[in-house]
Amino acid sequence: WVFIPPPTKLFKQTTSKMGAYKYLEEIWRKKQSDVLRFLLRVRAWQYRQGKKVQKVSHPTRTDKAHKLGYKAKQGYVIYRVAVRRGGRKRPNYKGIVYGKPKNQGINQLKFARNLRSVAEERAGRVCSNLRVLNSYWINQDATYKYFEVILVDPNHVSIRNDPRINWIAKPVHKHRERRGLTSAGKKHRGLRVKGHRANNTMGGSHRAAWKRRNTKSMRRYR
Repeated sequence: WVFIPPPTKLFKQTTSKMGAYKYLEEIWRKKQSDVLRFLLRVRAWQYRQGKKVQKVSHPTRTDKAHKLGYKAKQGYVIYRVAVRRGGRKRPNYKGIVYGKPKNQGINQLKFARNLRSVAEERAGRVCSNLRVLNSYWINQDATYKYFEVILVDPNHVSIRNDPRINWIAKPVHKHRERRGLTSAGKKHRGLRVKGHRANNTMGGSHRAAWKRRNTKSMRRYR
């Protein structure tokens, strides 16, 4: 005969509690829900009335911004950028390419980079004294995609004294968005791949890997 205690003592009842950011994350995942469809439609109208690169007082997606490194303190800035959707039409006068038939395409060409990296570059061009940290999608309509870009002031004392972010104050990180060093930039460079599939990009890029393998380096005195 074995005594079995009642189930209340055997199993500890746990109640799962979600924080505010988790609720926000779940709402943004369900973009086809009535709430978000209405919000996105109203906000898209509002964004269309504004400038293409507009400073905003706080992030639209608080949870996403904080995941990507944003802090609600001095030295951090958010800019909203509108980028026109679609491919890249070749800017040739009257569509005439004076060259080989191979290069005569005008219309169905695609830009090599993604629109998010274009948004980061435009924000970095307007705010040339700031450093681009990261960016995220917030809205889109038939004509534009809207992104919010997180920028950091490298000269602000609260940034320079913060060991978690003061790496971005080094001169080597000037205009990192133009050199494909942000997350969106690394994506279009094909650097998101890991493991054996990344063999051709080891060393920084396809070109760096090729150059290293095809360069013979010899010691001067041997």
